Amino acid sequence: MKKTIYFIIAIAAFIITGNQARAQDNSYNTAVGLKFGGYEIGPSIKWFFNNNQALEGIFGFRKGGVVVTGLYEMHVPIFNVDKLNFFYGGGAHIGGIDKGTYNDGRDIYTNRRILIGFDGVIGAEYTIPNSPISISVDIDPRLELATGSVFDIAPALGLKYSF
Repeated sequence: MKKTIYFIIAIAAFIITGNQARAQDNSYNTAVGLKFGGYEIGPSIKWFFNNNQALEGIFGFRKGGVVVTGLYEMHVPIFNVDKLNFFYGGGAHIGGIDKGTYNDGRDIYTNRRILIGFDGVIGAEYTIPNSPISISVDIDPRLELATGSVFDIAPALGLKYSF
């Protein structure tokens, strides 16, 4: 319970700080790379359609299946560090998994399953100055609906080439 309270306080502080911050001067418009998440690992693309709003797409491979995720993200500068941004947002995913045993034996599927649900994202991204490389770390809460209502949170690491 304490972790949940601390997490909510941290999110609120970042959002309040972000709403008071100046508009971001993005160092890139588009970036492609890899996202290493708690559920899927795969290629990603992020596109800024204005100074602080972006769309991110992830084609993730996971044990026995694939998932496509789309996210809408808000970016705001933090800690007065050039090219360091806090981001938050949400979206949805769709995909499928094969029959098998998942989640350390907690879920056993005797046939193929579709995956459909909602995703959130909260994290930080740093673009290395004078370099096209961006690194991000984030927490990805997910609500899975098709295999039964399951809520989980997973960490992720992103490495992107920006242009």
